[in-house]
Amino acid sequence: MSLPTLSRQPGFLARLPKRYTLIALAVLATFICYIDRVNIAVAIIPMQEYFGWDNETKGQVLSSFFIGYMLFQVPSGWLARKHGGRILLGIAVLWWSVMTILTPPAALLAFPLLILSRILMGMGEAAMFPAAYDLYSRWVPERERSRAIALLLSGIPIGTLFALTVTGWIVSQYGWPSVFYIFGASGILFTVVWFAAAYNSPAEHPTISAEEKNLLASVAAKTAGDGAVPWRRIFSERAVWALIINHFCSNWTFYVLLAWLPSYFRDVQNLSLTGAGLYSAAPWLTMFVMSNLGAWAADGMIARGMSVTRVRKIMQITGLLGAAVFLLLVKDATTLAGATIFLCFACGILALTWAGFAPNHLEIAPRHASVLLGVTNTAGTLPGIIGVYVTGWLIDRTGTFDAAFVLAAGVSVVGAVIWAAFGTSKKVID
Repeated sequence: MSLPTLSRQPGFLARLPKRYTLIALAVLATFICYIDRVNIAVAIIPMQEYFGWDNETKGQVLSSFFIGYMLFQVPSGWLARKHGGRILLGIAVLWWSVMTILTPPAALLAFPLLILSRILMGMGEAAMFPAAYDLYSRWVPERERSRAIALLLSGIPIGTLFALTVTGWIVSQYGWPSVFYIFGASGILFTVVWFAAAYNSPAEHPTISAEEKNLLASVAAKTAGDGAVPWRRIFSERAVWALIINHFCSNWTFYVLLAWLPSYFRDVQNLSLTGAGLYSAAPWLTMFVMSNLGAWAADGMIARGMSVTRVRKIMQITGLLGAAVFLLLVKDATTLAGATIFLCFACGILALTWAGFAPNHLEIAPRHASVLLGVTNTAGTLPGIIGVYVTGWLIDRTGTFDAAFVLAAGVSVVGAVIWAAFGTSKKVID
């Protein structure tokens, strides 16, 4: 019996452009990616108490995921370029979901096994965005690019929001191991839907309309050619290095807040586990809203004739400098409400960078976007290792989050300066 496909279903879904189905499924994959990644930010609080870890050990657990995530970025980009994003993304979701389910038994058996399971999980999730960018390079027209990328990345704050609000309740009701089993199972179910409904290119889709196929023909033409990757050219372009550095700088604040917000609200603002999860969710909801508003604004400016390079610079620099300002305000906040508002502004303005550096891979290297994403996201993963660990070290040494917020603000300023000098949307790699 063959698996059903959404394209064979009657009614509204069948009439939608097929690229919308692909984008929606990719967003759902990102959502699952982040609920599996973020649940430990809340679950690790009772895990820390259960196993008697200090904050430095806690930081090791949180950061170990990013070792596998970083090491497999470039191979994932190459595999997506060679075999296509559909098969890679489906296998990746299945792999990281199994690793999520294995997290509790690994933790209970031995600490090294827990670290190994998190590294292996990171290897699976490393394929998420290179695979999606490979698919987007054939499925998304240039005039829809900012919005499509923003929707893809919207799965990050929505998945984070869901995990932060739900994980605390699940842990309080059923214990910390249960959340890994529940979230991991959802990813396994998703893979069935993905392989039934996703196609690697418009040419492979059995029921795509002639109108949409013609629309996407020029997009596909830009990705045509052999799979040879011009590695020397990639690493010799200033625009690529500006993108690499800005992926790193944009992700520093993001990963530090992703891993440490629940602990901040519990330890600094004296909230319960459930309350810490709920308050931590507010900045990510703000990020979801602002990422999509920023993307609509960016595509609107491009449609009105503003140069794409100028739009990318406006969004990226505003996002980084704005986030830096509000991080500095957070450290001096004296009330729970004030701290929450400043953190919401920091995450919300940071989300503008998703209409800055994030679509840039598809612009400067359209044929090799998945590989380039793998390269830049390798650098973008370093904050998940260094930033998350250093934050724990700073908290242990200083007793506050102040130094961590100042450091994150400084990293953002560096990124803004470099993007202003060297960022461009012109194609630099054929």
